[in-house]
Amino acid sequence: MKRKTFAVDIDGTITENGGGRINLDALNSLRYIRKLGHNVIFVSGRSSVEGYLLAVYGGLNTIAVGENGGCITYGANDHLLLGNKVKCVDALQVIRSQLSDIVEKPVFPRMTEVVLERTFDIEKAKQVVEHSKLDVVLSDSQYAIHINSAGINKARGFEEVMKRLNVSREDVISIGDSDTDIPLFNVSKISIAVGNASDKVKSHATMSVSAHAGDGVIEALDKIAPSLLEI
Repeated sequence: MKRKTFAVDIDGTITENGGGRINLDALNSLRYIRKLGHNVIFVSGRSSVEGYLLAVYGGLNTIAVGENGGCITYGANDHLLLGNKVKCVDALQVIRSQLSDIVEKPVFPRMTEVVLERTFDIEKAKQVVEHSKLDVVLSDSQYAIHINSAGINKARGFEEVMKRLNVSREDVISIGDSDTDIPLFNVSKISIAVGNASDKVKSHATMSVSAHAGDGVIEALDKIAPSLLEI
């Protein structure tokens, strides 16, 4: 069987139910997949540096797509920036001028996006963006609300990795839980929504599992394991 490339979200996907802690059993299952010779790459709304470090210590591919596709980290000082943070910062000022309760989330430094607490109505903020003709997109990863420059999403970032690794859509398996994972599902042959995903997200996946978050990842890998044992 040809080598597969797994694109895996972090928060709400390989975490334990609540608390944001990594489900170590799920991480161990991903590590086993990597030992079989398949690629395992984190694609997250978190900083790409966070995803990269988790991959290094987790024994996975040392490539991470972060900032909802706006930044890819290939090494300690090797980052590919696809997004434009200046546009995001400018958009934040406009949104703040028209909506209350806009609070920046304390996160690892971002290179291409702005990250906000989930303290406001994202739909109202999207209306501000549209009315002001701002060149940005807003998304809710359930971890935070993100302001990214237009055209940036997880699929955009992961496609750069696919080119670098010479991977085709036919060999991609993605696992996620939130709306931000839908674009990633669309560039995957197999897409898996964990149990805590919304019905909307599940409707875009080729399959879903009942267990939540990290337990869902384990369930998903168990289901497809027989087809991954040989390369």
